[in-house]
Formats: sequence, structure tokens, C-alpha cells
Amino acid sequence: MGCCCSCIKKVGGGGKFSKIELSAKSSNDKVLQISRAMSAPTLDIEDDGKKVSGNGLGLAGVSIEQDAAYWEWHITIQGKKYDDNDSSTMNDVKFGVSTKKDRSFYRNLDEQDDVSPATDGTALMKSITDGLRDGDVVGVAVQQSDLPMIQFLVNGEPYHELAINRFRGTVYPSIQLPPLSPESRITAELVFEEEDFQEESPHARFGPVIVARGII
Repeated sequence: MGCCCSCIKKVGGGGKFSKIELSAKSSNDKVLQISRAMSAPTLDIEDDGKKVSGNGLGLAGVSIEQDAAYWEWHITIQGKKYDDNDSSTMNDVKFGVSTKKDRSFYRNLDEQDDVSPATDGTALMKSITDGLRDGDVVGVAVQQSDLPMIQFLVNGEPYHELAINRFRGTVYPSIQLPPLSPESRITAELVFEEEDFQEESPHARFGPVIVARGII
């Protein structure tokens, strides 16, 4: 006659979850990762959507709905560092947010001769001015109430000169990886869970990204 009681409700702190709760958790896991549907086909997505390499624009599957949110990118660099004087690394890694994308966006982008931040999805993104190093932690803090702002931190240190002010619309955590020479590889791990953060957010009001109830 259906599922046992332990599958239907929590039991006295025993850690058992209802079907609804398990379904919600599964849905959360799916959006709290890099979205294949919204990311460039040239981007390699690994580790259940938590890590990206290759090149191109990558968007997470969850939009920023709360007033203040914080997340991190943990960087691994293998081989030749991308900020060396190498013609294959003219474009830096960019971090920030982007509006929703789909496959038609990337097809149209491939057909364009003149690409700019306004057309390639990186208008609300910034590169780290003095380059990245293996093991760096890039924090992104977004506030939407009062004065909308995107702030950037590297290993806990704020880069005030990179801050982006007064943006509008629904946005998604994003990253842009540049094409690299064959002997180089950058892997960026997207971290949404507060317990996995390696640095502190710029203020206590910036919490981890919360999935809007309407999404699940």
C-alpha cells in the first residue's frame, strides 16, 4: 500500500526526508551547477556541473533572486599560466553575471565578425586585472536592493576598481574562459555551499545563493 512511513515524513530527527523534500533537493542540485543548455558548446562541464574548463561562456542554472548573494570560483591552473605573453591568451578569464542564454545565442555569436562585451554576454563581467594564479579563490558578491552592485574579491581581498554598478534584469552567475594553448588548462570550480567557501563574503548580509521556490 505505498511507501513506508520513513519515506513519507521525517521521523524524530532521524534524518529521513519526505518524497517532496527529496524531490526539492534533487531539483536544487540540478540548478546549483553550470547549465549545459545556457553555456557555450565549447565549454567542458565536469564533476556533475560543478567544474568547467575549455573555453567560452558558462552560466549557472539558478538566477539571483535574493537581495544579497555570494559565491566562489576555485581556480586550478595546469601547464603554462594564461597571463604569460602568449597570443592564445589575449582574453582573460571573466567573472560575474550574465542574462539568460540559449543555443541560438551561441549560433548567432559564431556568425558575428565584431564581438564585444555587449554582444558576447560579458557586459556584467570582469577579468582580474593582475592575473590569476593556481589555487586562487575568486569571490563574487551581488546586491540588488538599494544600489545594485557586483563586487569581486580575490583570496578575500576586494577589488573595488572592478565593481559594477546599476545593473538590471534577471542574471545568472557566470564565467568566461579564454582559448588557451594546448599545453595550458584552467579549471574553475563553482562553489555555492557556504560550508565549502574558502573566504568570507564582504558583509554578513551576503549569503549563499538560494534557489527560488518557484524554480523547484
